[in-house]
Amino acid sequence: MRESVNLTGMVLKASPVGDNDRRLVILTRERGKITAFARGAKRPGSQLMGVTRPFVFGTFKLYEGRDAYNLQGADVLNYFAEIPQDMEATCYGSYFLEFADYYSRENLEATEQLLLLYQSLRALLKPALPKPLIQAVFELRSMVINGDYTEHPPRPVSDSANYAWEYIIASPLESLYTFVLAPEVLEELRHCVELNKRRFIDREFHSLEILRMMETAARLTKTVPAGKK
Repeated sequence: MRESVNLTGMVLKASPVGDNDRRLVILTRERGKITAFARGAKRPGSQLMGVTRPFVFGTFKLYEGRDAYNLQGADVLNYFAEIPQDMEATCYGSYFLEFADYYSRENLEATEQLLLLYQSLRALLKPALPKPLIQAVFELRSMVINGDYTEHPPRPVSDSANYAWEYIIASPLESLYTFVLAPEVLEELRHCVELNKRRFIDREFHSLEILRMMETAARLTKTVPAGKK
């Protein structure tokens, strides 16, 4: 058996395999996206049960097999336990994991993408930050990391929206979620990010469809008069 390796990363996906095992997709800083099997993780009392869930971030101890890794243990730094307790945060967080999975590659270090994902999940837990803004920032900066963006917004926008676009592209990852926008400016930014996605991304995201349904339901609720509810 090969020597173990310690990789820092976050669980993007977790699915059952047989009666007792789990298959994980982990975004790691050192080796990009990897597949790992957690043997016996579903057995009661298994030390792997709590570390083989989406959103878990930490250092994973793995043995490298021929086609995948085998998980031996993990030193968890953040479970993001608050996210699954909030339906809206869960939907946004699941979309961020799916988006990161789309862009991640095997055997290609992913320091920036991992840090962006971590900071974005932390931002979801801050009530003062609008979640649609967090989504737009996450999407645009992910595309920037992967070279799928334009230097300026893809259509004419206000000075405020143009500045926000440039700030998201160029600022340090640790400083991304330190601002808010007026509602009309946020709508401009979101529209431009959507145009950029349509230009560079060739797939639909299941979790994004759920988010859109939630937004539609929220808008309809606001338009119904109080006495009609």
